Amino acid sequence: MKLLLSAGLLLCSYACATDIPAEFTSAGIVPDVLTKAPSELLSATYKDGDKDKDVHFGEELTPTIVKDPPALSWMSEDSSHYAILMVDPDAPSREDPKFREMLHWLVANVPGSDLNKGEVIAEYAGSAPQKETGLHRYVMLVFKQPDKLTIEEARISNRERTGRPAFSVKAFAAKYKLGDPIAGNMFRAQWDEYVPILRKQMGDES
Repeated sequence: MKLLLSAGLLLCSYACATDIPAEFTSAGIVPDVLTKAPSELLSATYKDGDKDKDVHFGEELTPTIVKDPPALSWMSEDSSHYAILMVDPDAPSREDPKFREMLHWLVANVPGSDLNKGEVIAEYAGSAPQKETGLHRYVMLVFKQPDKLTIEEARISNRERTGRPAFSVKAFAAKYKLGDPIAGNMFRAQWDEYVPILRKQMGDES
């Protein structure tokens, strides 16, 4: 219990000390992805072997570490619904982002903070940057929905690439009247040996 409390306090102290709007602007996420940054840090935790890996804003993580969906936590209300998005605005590279934004994850109609009960629109696909394209930014966002929504977009499995390139967080948020995100986080990643495995899974072996 003491260990859990200590870990929670450490995470809280980091989140409280981080100026999220300034970080989003400094990283170029505003204006590349958003018009306005969230004010809250989205807590994201990946499994790294038998250890938990909390995402500190802007740090570099390997595609191997982020191959499975993270656990997420934010200041939610049980009576509200939320949308979760993860995009890469640097596809195929930050210098030539012609596929901006690449959609990696989209879950809508999440009741409260129960991600498992949300409606999966695009199944999670971890980072898969091509070789020699440098570090990519992977932006995770939470939007508070005005109500439970009927999402018109086609459902995308984690075995397909179709529907992922040239996604627009701004356009999606405007279409469903989501306003600005309430929480967010970002990590960076570049190619490692897991990338060809994921690309093959998605039918893209380039």
